[in-house]
Amino acid sequence: MRIVPQLLAAAIAAALISTPVFAAELTGTLKKIKDSGTITLGHRDSSIPFSYIADASGKPVGYSHDVQMAIVDGLKKQLDMPDLKIKYNLVTSQTRIPLVQNGTVDVECGSTTNNVERQQQVDFSVGIFEIGTRLLSKKNSPYKDFADLKGKNVVTTAGTTSERILKSMNADKQMGMNVISAKDHGEAFNMLESGRAVAFMMDDALLAGEMAKAKKPTDWAVTGTPQSFEIYGCMVRKGDPDFKKAVDDAIIAYYKSGEINKTYDKWFQSPIPPKGLNLMFPMSDELKALIANPTDKAADEKPADDKKA
Repeated sequence: MRIVPQLLAAAIAAALISTPVFAAELTGTLKKIKDSGTITLGHRDSSIPFSYIADASGKPVGYSHDVQMAIVDGLKKQLDMPDLKIKYNLVTSQTRIPLVQNGTVDVECGSTTNNVERQQQVDFSVGIFEIGTRLLSKKNSPYKDFADLKGKNVVTTAGTTSERILKSMNADKQMGMNVISAKDHGEAFNMLESGRAVAFMMDDALLAGEMAKAKKPTDWAVTGTPQSFEIYGCMVRKGDPDFKKAVDDAIIAYYKSGEINKTYDKWFQSPIPPKGLNLMFPMSDELKALIANPTDKAADEKPADDKKA
């Protein structure tokens, strides 16, 4: 039987349309995930309320983790993998970038600031949160702002932008602070609560989380002039545009659905584990704007007036 050329061309086109083409086209992290059937999520253990471990299960919970799970849901649909398995990999401030770079972690969502320096090492998703770097101190203490910290013990977390800002401030203004770099936020707050430091510098939302888990939360206050305004993003390997787009698309869809507002209320304005405390931290205008107009650009640092710092 002779096949009319036009019919043959139409049949071939129909076959191509009905055949999954992504398998042959996948590269980088998407191919790694498809081939292995597993995605590896980088998480923190004490970045309350973003990414932390709240019980003996060892599984992370938090605002950033919920965003991370929205990414997983998006990938399940894109890759047609409803049974995609999840592997959790704990990271710290010091290990999070190397573990993304070397392929141990596919996507890290925690409390990682997107800045120009880090963009040389990894790529960032559209922003998932915006913060100001401030201080946590005793409510009745005289240490309310950075100028009050001359010659004092001040703690922060190693490997963070707050550590860099404090050390730069110490050198530029000759403040004589003893800057203590703790291994994580939990250790930093323990040093503050035990009196080994008079103030803890970190992102304001994280400070609210540490304050909420204190023995007496009402004894503490987030204070001080913000030394920078920063945007958190999820980290992915550099130079993998298809995977970054998949991550961005999933986050943006999460924003457009309105689910992000429920997630925010759940972690910042409702009782959270493990102690059932409410951070009572309203959504900022900056975060509302970020959700309305997602961007993967870093926030410009906005140092406070020299007289206040």
